Amino acid sequence: MWDFSGRKAVVTGGASGIGRTVAEMLAAAGAEVHVFDLSVGESGSTPGIFHEVNIGDPESVKAAVDELPDDVTLLVNNAGITRDRSIAKMSDEEWHSVININLGGAFYLIRALAPRMREQGHGRIVNITSINGMRGKFGQANYTAAKAGMIGLTKTAARELGGKGVTVNAVAPGMVLTEMAKKLPEEFLQKALDETMLKELATPEDIANAVLFLLSEKARMITGEVIKVDSGQYI
Repeated sequence: MWDFSGRKAVVTGGASGIGRTVAEMLAAAGAEVHVFDLSVGESGSTPGIFHEVNIGDPESVKAAVDELPDDVTLLVNNAGITRDRSIAKMSDEEWHSVININLGGAFYLIRALAPRMREQGHGRIVNITSINGMRGKFGQANYTAAKAGMIGLTKTAARELGGKGVTVNAVAPGMVLTEMAKKLPEEFLQKALDETMLKELATPEDIANAVLFLLSEKARMITGEVIKVDSGQYI
């Protein structure tokens, strides 16, 4: 379905979950994939070339980007963390860490790689946001604020970079059946399933297919958009 032969990509948080599936599918489609993550995770390896990077540290991001080939033109900002707690009980550290990793990390990567994309006259950026950044979620003020911020960042970057042949879009998953999600208490999964219209929860492959579409030339006239892949949870 996809052909990314000759393309070079960065996938943040590519050692596990949705990011790993995106990285695997890009590599299978012929792309040279660079995975930015803190570690290779439980699997002991990652698809493509692994770089140990703290996404929340702009200096760590800059150092890793400086090691990349000049012609990296695909970026998937997927890395993220959660520190769930109600607003009244949330600590400053829980607020700032999630905002900095989930939103700051996307900003640091776009800032670092956008000049290269401009020089190439081509670029595709996909930010992984969330339907909860569009509707809110009890106990996730930090996460939803960061994901809402990613939507604003997506639209602003699309405006700033469009003239140089760079598209910037976002994918907003609902509940996704990652290995981590499968370990959640059954009632959490059932509540998400009850919200869906299709009565089935999305898989990482469902999200990755939307990401690869937006990275491909088939989506060359799409920019500044947010595509929900949520089985109708948001409706």
